[in-house]
Amino acid sequence: MEEIKVPSPGESISEVDLASWTVSEGDYVYIDDVIAEIDSDKATLELTATASGSISFKAEEGDTLTVGDVIAEIDTKAKAPAKKSSPERAPATEVKLVEKEVINQEPNKEVAANASPLAKKMMETNNISPQLVNGSGHAGRITKQDVVNAMAAGINPASAQGWGGTRDQKRKKMSSLRRKVAERLVSVKNDTAMLTTFNEIDMSNVMVLRTKLKEQFRAQYDVNLGFMSFFTKAVTEALNHFPAVNAMIDGSEIVYHDYADVGIAVSSPKGLMVPVLRNAEQMNFAEIESEVKRLAIKARDGKLSMEEMTGGTFTITNGGVFGSMMSTPIINPPQSAILGMHNIVERAVVVDGQVVVRPIMYVALSYDHRIIDGKESVSFLVKIKEMIENPSKIIFGGKSPEEVLLGL
Repeated sequence: MEEIKVPSPGESISEVDLASWTVSEGDYVYIDDVIAEIDSDKATLELTATASGSISFKAEEGDTLTVGDVIAEIDTKAKAPAKKSSPERAPATEVKLVEKEVINQEPNKEVAANASPLAKKMMETNNISPQLVNGSGHAGRITKQDVVNAMAAGINPASAQGWGGTRDQKRKKMSSLRRKVAERLVSVKNDTAMLTTFNEIDMSNVMVLRTKLKEQFRAQYDVNLGFMSFFTKAVTEALNHFPAVNAMIDGSEIVYHDYADVGIAVSSPKGLMVPVLRNAEQMNFAEIESEVKRLAIKARDGKLSMEEMTGGTFTITNGGVFGSMMSTPIINPPQSAILGMHNIVERAVVVDGQVVVRPIMYVALSYDHRIIDGKESVSFLVKIKEMIENPSKIIFGGKSPEEVLLGL
């Protein structure tokens, strides 16, 4: 027997959750086959077979396991199953016919009730459960008019599939990641002097520049030109001007960083992940967009490694993609500040004494007041605002073209 033990996902991690088995009990697995996914408090990892043979589970999905625990055993004496010969493919016309028959034989289970064909079609189209419609036809048969009457009475299609009214409850164990996030959020509130300062940014110029360059940018670099690259470059320039925002407290010392490892918060099926752009201050726009895309895809697929999420000297989070107008983002410890971006909305603003409509984004900077003074935090956010509203300053290292030419 070959024992499969829980590996160590990284330093200081002692427990993991068994998220799912990717094979079934008794399956014959081959060496290096992925057999399970385990969740740590930072990432989801794949567990592979260390030998070939028949697998026997020693833990169930949802179990919390300690590093070193036996999660499965592989009977290496089991014989591999004989390979099945591939069946002859049916002619294309026959395959299409079979597919059509299968489709016709599998109606929506929710509407497979005593209803007329037209009534069934209406309920399918409007996502209405037959349990919510009173049938007036023979033997309670649901008619078209019954569906019309039910809709007119105010059935909400979003709740038509049984939402509400049952008084049922269910419990679900928190994942290691969610538990760790909860602990960290509480610790930030308790262990830092967190404050948030706000500002607004006129996105007109950067939107015009992006629209002008996005097609050529995509053609040249095979990646879209988004707002994240503009904000990331603006952040790295502002961090250069205000190094305390890029620093962190270590005991009785302040650690200053001569580089900007910028964390980009991304949403994933497992929750919020914060992969890190290493030395973002040295990246150009294309490199930033490519790296953000790569990391976002890995986060979506649960493939981010521990190394890709550790470290970081500053974080950017964009609640605007979900429609957020304003928020107070929470610092990602041990960092000292985080920038929150929000949605862009056309608002009436005063420019040169005239009321005009401009695309405005509210931004927020949450910071640890123990290390960053109010003047620094406000000035940092103003610097971001200046560069986004004058994007040429981003390109010329935080200065206008005129300042560069004059050597200012």
